[in-house]
Amino acid sequence: MLLILLLPAGIGLMALAWFIHGALLERMSQEFVASQLKDEAAFLEHQLRQSGGRIDRLRTGDYFQEVFHHAFAIASSSRQSISPESWAPLLSPLLAVDRQGTLRVQHPDVPDAPSDILAYRRSFQVNGSPIIVIVAEDMEVLHNNQAELQAWTAIFSILLIILLVASIWVGITVSLRPVVTLQAALKRLQCGEISRINVDGPEEFRPLVQQLNQLLDSLDQRLERSRDALANLSHSVKTPIAAVRQILEDTSRPLDEKLRREMASRLGDIDNQLEAEMRRSWFAGPQVGKSAHPVKQARDLLWMLGRLYPEKSFELTTDLTQEHRWPIEEHDLNEILGNLLDNAGKWSSRCVELSLNDNSGQIRIVVSDDGSGVADEARDQLGKRGFRLDEQKPGHGLGLAIVLDIVHRYEGQLNFSISQMNGLKVAIHIPGPN
Repeated sequence: MLLILLLPAGIGLMALAWFIHGALLERMSQEFVASQLKDEAAFLEHQLRQSGGRIDRLRTGDYFQEVFHHAFAIASSSRQSISPESWAPLLSPLLAVDRQGTLRVQHPDVPDAPSDILAYRRSFQVNGSPIIVIVAEDMEVLHNNQAELQAWTAIFSILLIILLVASIWVGITVSLRPVVTLQAALKRLQCGEISRINVDGPEEFRPLVQQLNQLLDSLDQRLERSRDALANLSHSVKTPIAAVRQILEDTSRPLDEKLRREMASRLGDIDNQLEAEMRRSWFAGPQVGKSAHPVKQARDLLWMLGRLYPEKSFELTTDLTQEHRWPIEEHDLNEILGNLLDNAGKWSSRCVELSLNDNSGQIRIVVSDDGSGVADEARDQLGKRGFRLDEQKPGHGLGLAIVLDIVHRYEGQLNFSISQMNGLKVAIHIPGPN
C-alpha cells in the first residue's frame, strides 16, 4: 500500500522536474545564445567603424564561422555580404525589417538551410552611411543537444525511480519484520503452541507486546480465580446445605424454635458466603485499557459518607487534577475507597482524612481517622476474612479482606499504623504501569 501511494507521487514529481528542467534549459540556452550574438554584433560594429564603413576591408567568408561559429549578414547602401550563402533566404528578409534586437525565424521549407534560427539585428551609421549587421545561430543543433540531454535525464530519472522503489521495498521489509514475527507469534498463541508472546522487536512494539502479555496474565488470573471461587463456594455451602437438608428430612423430630434458629444460622452462613463471592466478582485486578478518575470518585464517596455520618468530617487532600487517571478499574477503586472510608467513619470520633498522591507513577492512598486506634497485636489480624474488632458494630468482617485482595492483585502493599490523630492509618501503595 505504501508503494502504491508513493510510486505515482514519485513518478509525478520526477515528470514535473523533467519538464521544468527542459523549460529552464531552453530558456537559459536561448538567453546565452542571444548574449553571444549581441556581443558579436557589437564586435562587427566596432570593426566596421574602424574601417570607415567599408565592408570590403572586413575578413569575410569562413572567418566568422570559424571564429564565432555563427552566420552573419552585413548590408550598407552600396554593398551586401551574407555568410554562408545558403543562409541568404533566411537573413535577406531580416535586412529589410526595421525591428532591432533578437529575432526568431523559422522556415522549414528552405533547402540547405536550418529551419530554426535565432538572430540579432543591429543598425547604425558610419560617416552618415547606414549599416545593418545581423548575426544568427542555428538552433537545431542546440535543440538536438538539448534533446539528447533530456533523454539522458529521463533515463537517469527512471533509474532513480527504480532505485527508490527498491529502497522503499527493502526498508519496508526490514522495518516490518518485527510485525511479521509478532503475527507468527500470535498465530502460534492461537494454536496453543505457546502461552506468552516473546518477541524481540523495536522499542515501539515493546509496549504492545507487554500489554498483550498483561492481558493474557489477567485472563489467566481471572480464570484461576473463577475456578477457585467456584470450588470455595461449593465447599463452603455444601456443609450448611447438608445440615439443613438433614433437618428437613428428619420427620421424627419436630421443627421447634431451636431447630428454626439453627436452620436460620445455616442459611445465614450460606447468604454471607454468596454475598462475599458476589462482591469478589465485581473486582478482577488490573484490566488492560481500564482506568479511573480518583479525585472524582473520592469526592462522590466523601459526599455520600458525609450524609451517612453527618456528625463527622471527611476531608480530601490531593495534588491531582479532576481529569487525572489511574490504571485501576472503577469498581476496584470504589471498593478500596468505599471500604476504607466506611470503616474510618464507623471508628472515628469526629474526623476522617483521605490523601491521594501519584509520585513518579507510584499510586498512594492514605486514610486516617481520630478514633481509638488498633492495638499492635491486633493489627496483624486486620484484613483476615471474618475478623472483627467489635461485634457490636454492623458488618461481616469482609471489607478490609476485600481491599487486601484487590491491592494484592494490583501488586500493591497495604500497611496499618498509628495516625497523627492517634487513630488508625491505612496506607496503600500500588506501582504504576511500566
